[in-house]
Amino acid sequence: MTDMQMSWPQLAQGFGLGFGLIVAIGAQNVFVLTQGARGHRPWLVAGVCTLCDALLIAAGVGGVGLAAARAPLAASLLACAGVLFLAVYGLRALHSALRGASPGLVAGAEPAPLGAILLTALGVSLLNPHALLDTVVLLGGLSSQLDGPGRLSFGLGAVLASACWFFSLSLGGRLLAPVLRRPAAWRVLDVLVCLTMWTLAAGIGREVLSGPGQALLSGSGPGL
Repeated sequence: MTDMQMSWPQLAQGFGLGFGLIVAIGAQNVFVLTQGARGHRPWLVAGVCTLCDALLIAAGVGGVGLAAARAPLAASLLACAGVLFLAVYGLRALHSALRGASPGLVAGAEPAPLGAILLTALGVSLLNPHALLDTVVLLGGLSSQLDGPGRLSFGLGAVLASACWFFSLSLGGRLLAPVLRRPAAWRVLDVLVCLTMWTLAAGIGREVLSGPGQALLSGSGPGL
């Protein structure tokens, strides 16, 4: 950066806007929180979600957001993939609730396989149309009005907001773990996860059916 002093306002702007977008209830947030409560590699999950957000924000700040906004077919296909992923994730949460188990919170419970955790973290980060809308399209579009150092500072601020939020969620999940040692409490959480994922999937599905290519461009619906 050639002028750090002039870039601080853009960094603060990126942090504030990024934080405001990411705190909305969504697939990423629910997954990070539940993994923190289970104790299933919570810091790794937070790191993966932060890294994915950083890559998407970098793509948006780099100009990909404007190009993505002009590709309605690709947006529709991505939205359909997101609907399928969220529907399956919700079904798994419902199955866990009906089974009554609380993996990771009972003595001797084995954590989920590392590969499964990583794939799910990547899925909720990269197959979430609203996350792409917020990071690539919206943040990318706003940063396009700035000069080079300003865009870099704006993007860095948004990435810092993601990191602070995801690691705070992981810590919050760990603090909730004593409460969730009771099977009834974990069942309630799994039901809430299921309802959240299915609500997100239904909202995205309605946008796809209301008009091809609008799932990413409408700007409505849940956030990250």
